[in-house]
Amino acid sequence: MVDPVEHNRAAWDRQVAEGNEWTVPVGPEVIARARAGEWSIVLIGHEPVPREWFPEDLRGCDVLALASGGGQQGPVLAAAGANVTVFDNSPGQLAQDAMVAARDGLAIRTVQGDMRDLSAFADGSFDMVFHPCSNSFCPEVEPVWRECSRVLRPGGLLLAGFVNPDLYIFDDAALEDGRLVVRHRLPYSDLTHLAPGEHEALNGPGAPLQYSHTMDEQVGGQLRAGFMITRFAQAPMHAGATAEYMPGYFATAAVKANG
Repeated sequence: MVDPVEHNRAAWDRQVAEGNEWTVPVGPEVIARARAGEWSIVLIGHEPVPREWFPEDLRGCDVLALASGGGQQGPVLAAAGANVTVFDNSPGQLAQDAMVAARDGLAIRTVQGDMRDLSAFADGSFDMVFHPCSNSFCPEVEPVWRECSRVLRPGGLLLAGFVNPDLYIFDDAALEDGRLVVRHRLPYSDLTHLAPGEHEALNGPGAPLQYSHTMDEQVGGQLRAGFMITRFAQAPMHAGATAEYMPGYFATAAVKANG
């Protein structure tokens, strides 16, 4: 039996050591520009989130950067004036945020945990949750939306990115050769859809485990958790054989209902 939280914690710590692009902190020049009001962050792929998706003024805004460690989004939001808490499963990822905070004089709180359990925070603790494309590393997504709703204040904002679940139908080995070969039924899990040893052979020793989630779970789950979706975007996968044919990522902005 594999504990997916423990496995992916160690896996993302390893990704930090190996320099995965989503673990490399922003430089001091990015923080300086953010302090001057010139900033952008990504939610899906390499596409900057439109500024109109954010509150007009981030100063004093209580933000939870959910499963968003790596020293990238959280420090930029803090430099723009927000009160930022970064929550992530990986101590290595959180250390990147702490490093940027120390280097550039930012006040950032870091908390380690499973994105499905935000019990470290009281109800109504935040004005915004920024949740980049990371719930594909979590076995269940609906508890994530319920917890986001709980920790947000009425009228609070949820910005979320997620992988197009249809991408998981394809055979990974064929994708590496540039071929689109349908292999898997959905919903997908690395633990149940691959032969023993195949996951590591394809992705390297101790690679993070991934899961597909249906559009009903991703979008309908937000609605069931009490959110009203106000904006939607898509972006291509930033690399690979699927990029030419279908979107790789989706993003939503949603508002928690009052009351």
